[in-house]
Amino acid sequence: MTLSGLSLRDLEYLVAVAELRHFGQAAERCGVSQPALSMQIRKLEENLGLAVFERGPKTVLVTAKGEVILAQARRVLLEARRLMALAQELDAPLSGPLTVGAIETLGPYLFPHMLRPLRQAFPRLELVLHEGRTYQLVEALRHGALDLVFLSLPVADPQIATAPLFFEPFVLAQPADRPVAADGAARVAELPRDGLLLLEDGHCLRDQALDVCGTLGPGGKRHSTSLETLRQMIAAGAGYSLFPRLATLGEASVGGLVSYAGFDGTPPGRVVGLAWRQSDPRADQFEALRQVLLDHPPPGTGVTADAATTKNGGAA
Repeated sequence: MTLSGLSLRDLEYLVAVAELRHFGQAAERCGVSQPALSMQIRKLEENLGLAVFERGPKTVLVTAKGEVILAQARRVLLEARRLMALAQELDAPLSGPLTVGAIETLGPYLFPHMLRPLRQAFPRLELVLHEGRTYQLVEALRHGALDLVFLSLPVADPQIATAPLFFEPFVLAQPADRPVAADGAARVAELPRDGLLLLEDGHCLRDQALDVCGTLGPGGKRHSTSLETLRQMIAAGAGYSLFPRLATLGEASVGGLVSYAGFDGTPPGRVVGLAWRQSDPRADQFEALRQVLLDHPPPGTGVTADAATTKNGGAA
């Protein structure tokens, strides 16, 4: 026989008759007529090529081979119920694995602030965390390797939906013994031409720093592969740079060798947001996750002017 000739309902009929030893009572339990139940069991026995029941005038017995079949039928029904329970659990809002990426200049500093509120709000959520550069993360998101990405907005991709989370200001990172902002307030126009340290190509923070400091004109610019190496270069007295605010919290002074100064007036910065595929049916669930994060903003960040979901934006 083929599987098309077997249904879970047929197995329920078998188990009901075996437990009640009565076709009429089994039919009543299963919500069908006795003739329909009897006919379906006969058909199943024919397909199996054996008799499950021994039918007498007033008794119904299970055959030896029928006992084996019934034991397997019970196991199949149990696994089917587990399958349904699993589907219901997975259908619960934000449960099961969720693969999340963040740009390298954000992830290590944002994750510690967001994990606790997310785990409290969605206890069945299993976060799988990744880091990368913007183009890598967007590519992985587009091809389904990631579900969500934390990055700097905007993102210019018609396949990607985005929504803002917060504004993160930039601060001036400088050698503590040779501060660029001697009075504690940084001013873009007063930054020296020489000494600007940047991340290497491929980091969006590099481009943002150049946007802020590009008016300084040509000067000596050295490069680093990571924000932490950049911090060590500043500690060594090699120059200064712009750091996102979250990267300056905690033990960020490298033993007192690095100091940070906020910008006078309206600070430069970046809008951090969430990105996901336009085609992902979990958009409502991602919005619920976003609302939790909006209720627990990281320290030192600000509210964005536009809290509405944007389908795509300008150049990344």
